[in-house]
Amino acid sequence: MFIDNKILIGKSSAEGKPVYIYPSMANRHGLIAGATGTGKTVTLKVMAESFSDMGVPVFLADIKGDLAGMGLPGVTGTTADSRIEKMGLKDLGFDFKSYPANYWDVYGEAGMPLRTTVTEMGPLLLSRILGLNATQTDIMNVIFKIADDEGLLLIDTKDLRAMLQFVGEKRQEYSLAYGNIAPASLAAIIRSVVALEADGGDKFIGEPAIDINDWMQCDDEGRGMMQILDCRRLALNPRMYSTFLLWLMSELFELLPEVGDVEKPKLVFFFDEAHMLFESASDALLAKIEQVVKLIRSKGVGIYFITQTPADIPGGVLSQLGNKVQHALRAYTPAEQKAVKAAALSYRENPAFNTYEVLSELGTGEALISVLDEEGIPTVVERAKILPPQSRMGTIEDETRKGFITASELNGKYDETMDRDSAYEFLERYRIEQREEAELQAQQAAEEKQKVQQEKEAAKQAEKEKKAAEKAAAAAEKRKTAAAKSVVSSATGTIGREIGKSVGSVFGTFGKRIGGNIGASLGRGIAGTLFKK
Repeated sequence: MFIDNKILIGKSSAEGKPVYIYPSMANRHGLIAGATGTGKTVTLKVMAESFSDMGVPVFLADIKGDLAGMGLPGVTGTTADSRIEKMGLKDLGFDFKSYPANYWDVYGEAGMPLRTTVTEMGPLLLSRILGLNATQTDIMNVIFKIADDEGLLLIDTKDLRAMLQFVGEKRQEYSLAYGNIAPASLAAIIRSVVALEADGGDKFIGEPAIDINDWMQCDDEGRGMMQILDCRRLALNPRMYSTFLLWLMSELFELLPEVGDVEKPKLVFFFDEAHMLFESASDALLAKIEQVVKLIRSKGVGIYFITQTPADIPGGVLSQLGNKVQHALRAYTPAEQKAVKAAALSYRENPAFNTYEVLSELGTGEALISVLDEEGIPTVVERAKILPPQSRMGTIEDETRKGFITASELNGKYDETMDRDSAYEFLERYRIEQREEAELQAQQAAEEKQKVQQEKEAAKQAEKEKKAAEKAAAAAEKRKTAAAKSVVSSATGTIGREIGKSVGSVFGTFGKRIGGNIGASLGRGIAGTLFKK
């Protein structure tokens, strides 16, 4: 309850002394802890309502669906009535009322779609959502580096798959510049991306991505808008739930300007079931969380973790939480008793009671509270009764929820998904161009091969025709020579016979025989001389 420019969250059980959180210290973060059923949700609602009344926008992770009632006023006839009377809240102006709220859901089912992009998520957080090991996370960092160097936008999961496939195809080339890229690691990452898509991850990784400025708004009465993220389905995957909320915190840290110490926060972020954030987190991720928690205060953002025991929060983060509300802790086992002692030691001791003993005795709606005073000094721990919320407790009907969504000023802004020209489209064009170029080169190579073959066949044919011509010429020459031989032979034979006759007429019959032989020999000799080559 916001009163006298302070947040009244309870009154001390013994004296009825008010316990306040001071607006100027509200961004020093806080913790709401306690066993199941001890009243953590009521405390969360009371604080969130007070921040809204103070004009501070609020983000709430609604895991059980029971924060949705913020949009409706509380009702009489409940257990809150007696508490209101006993604590004298009516005299302070307490009244049931509704609060301005926007309803969100990363799956777009119980609220307006809440999305981010692959690039905004970053390799570290994305690797955690995908459940990658250290080696695969290193490969994911390489993928992001290559995409950045190549000027490729990574927006949705199909962009990421296309990039992984592209790097796999160019693995040998990229390994020289970025280090070894194991095919097995790439295949494992692709399988994880496919599994994420099957689990609905492709619905909240894409565009339009959330504009954080839409959350930094107040209604017409100056009350901070409440952004209620329905996490009932998201929380079924603890790793995805915690990583997504960590991304939201990181996004706030990166986008909001430095404001230093302010009179009141710019935004308050409530992180329910905070233990999920730290379970199985790598050292690098834990370091990032601690860095965000330490530095986001200077951006005017207060973070409040809700969990069962302070032991769920790492020491480096726990030490940054200045405003603490500790509900009852159960201590049945030695380990639980040790946790209760550790929780008790984290408070400034109040001489009026034993903190350790009271932690186990607190009733529902009671808590130990220690906050930072106006000088930033932790107050002595007080045992107090928490105020009842002014808005409706419990969940709301689906039709009522739809009515709030329809009435929101942001309704329709994030409904339709966008598919900008990004890595997937670029790489598809690249593959088409490569395929067309390969086909063109293959066609040119085939044409060149055909041309060479035709030239070879033409040369072969020309050689064949040349040889045929030479053979024909030789045959013609041979026939010509044979004819000439025949003519000469006939002529020389005639000459020889005439000579023989002349000799025979001189020497008689014997002389004719000798003359014929002499004539024939003489004819052959003349012919041979004429046709000798």
